[in-house]
Amino acid sequence: MIGDPTRGYAWTRALLGLKADEIHICSATGDELVEHHYERFKPLVVEAKTLLGDLKNVRSGDCVVAFSRREIFEVKLAIEKYTSHRCCVIYGALPPETRRHQANLFNDQDNEYDVLVASDAVGMGLNLNIRRVVFYSLSKYNGDKIVPVEASQVKQIAGRAGRRGSRYPDGLTTTLNLDDLDYLIECLKRPFEEVKKAGLFPFFEQVELFAGQLPNITFTRLLEKHDHVKKIANMLEKVQGLSLEDRFNFCFAPVNIRDPKAMHHLLRFASSYSQDMRVSIAMGMPKCSARNDSELLDLETKHQVLSMYLWLSNHFKEDTFPYVKKAEAMATDIAELLGQSLIKACWKPESREKQNHQEKKDGYERPKSLIKLYEKWKSKKTFKQVREPNLIALLKPQQTSVH
Repeated sequence: MIGDPTRGYAWTRALLGLKADEIHICSATGDELVEHHYERFKPLVVEAKTLLGDLKNVRSGDCVVAFSRREIFEVKLAIEKYTSHRCCVIYGALPPETRRHQANLFNDQDNEYDVLVASDAVGMGLNLNIRRVVFYSLSKYNGDKIVPVEASQVKQIAGRAGRRGSRYPDGLTTTLNLDDLDYLIECLKRPFEEVKKAGLFPFFEQVELFAGQLPNITFTRLLEKHDHVKKIANMLEKVQGLSLEDRFNFCFAPVNIRDPKAMHHLLRFASSYSQDMRVSIAMGMPKCSARNDSELLDLETKHQVLSMYLWLSNHFKEDTFPYVKKAEAMATDIAELLGQSLIKACWKPESREKQNHQEKKDGYERPKSLIKLYEKWKSKKTFKQVREPNLIALLKPQQTSVH
């Protein structure tokens, strides 16, 4: 993750800023480190028989992984419409407490929620009792175009099945469509690439020194190669009275730059701060859980804005963000409303692009894969795989090096 060309610097900052006595790094670096070896306690097995393009073949204990919010809710809706299963959902825009609540619902054997539908967020920080990971697709939108999911990410997500402590003897993984199966196998067989470089972002003192040498260059121009930070910096150009250090700190506020409402609140926070005013939350509290996807999106945005307010209160003078306790209480209440909303969610997600999904008489069929990844990637390379009639034992218990 720290080697990612666009967001690597954020993971590097998070790693270096961890307040922990001991850090376990699952990667390879050039530093001198103490090395420990850990074994996977249960095998990870690839099911050669996919779901044949039909979500009606989902079973209890499955986690269906999709790479967009829209697809997550479409999958949830289809499974609950065409089967007797009930679904929990986990994706990145949900607050941590809501994700934990959904995870607990899924793990609890004494309720009807026996299927999980999740994004790649399922691969981090949650203990889940997953029997089988099913990839809805193996391509995703990266903000610019549709690209293959990286092999390291495929391995991380697939490995959530059958973890130590799980009630299932093995971990299983497969795909919804047969077209994606060979690429899944190829990803799991591929060794981890050594991380030879990490994304870095200069500290403020370095930016300040650089700005002093180029007095005619705007702050936005200084951040030319960092699109996420640059977009926030460009928005803040219209705010007068902010010092260079203020602009630098506001640029790292946790905001979804594709959410206009959240960006508006960040601009408002920065404008109030620049005028030496006490920064107010100025956001109404919802009266009930969401009744449609628009209201669910609004709840997600409100929680993000409150999280942003709390983050800013820790990075600026305390008296300029005085409503911390109110923001914490509102965030807790909204997380609760989000949990209630997800339990009853039975609506189609809002989307800017219409997708023509096909329904069958007795089930739901996803359109064919967007790209036949394994055919494109092999070029002159031959990939041969001998399949057993039902299961391919791919990753047996083995040592995994953790540095």
